[in-house]
Amino acid sequence: MSLNSHDIIRKPVITEKSMAAMAEKKYTFIVQINANKVQIKRAIEEVFGVTVENVQTMRTMGKTKRMGVHVGKRADVKKAIITLSQESKTIEFFEGMQ
Repeated sequence: MSLNSHDIIRKPVITEKSMAAMAEKKYTFIVQINANKVQIKRAIEEVFGVTVENVQTMRTMGKTKRMGVHVGKRADVKKAIITLSQESKTIEFFEGMQ
C-alpha cells in the first residue's frame, strides 16, 4: 500500500500548547500511524512548500471505553511535531488561528 502526501498528514492539532509552539516554528499534526519520519518530512515539504529541519513523533495507544456491558477501544494515534528551518516560510494554514 503506497501512501501519498495527503494520506500521511491526517489533521493539525489545535491546542494551546501547539499554538504557543508556533512562535518557534513548530507545528503539530496527527499523521498516519505507519508513516516514518522520512515520509512525514517529505509529505510536509510537498504539501505546504516549506523546509523541514526536524521531525519528532510519538504514538499514543487508544483508551478502552465502556458503554454499559459493551467494551470498545479508541483508535491508536501518531502525532508528529515538525520544526521548520529558520529561513523557511511559515505554514499559512495556521495563520488565522493564533
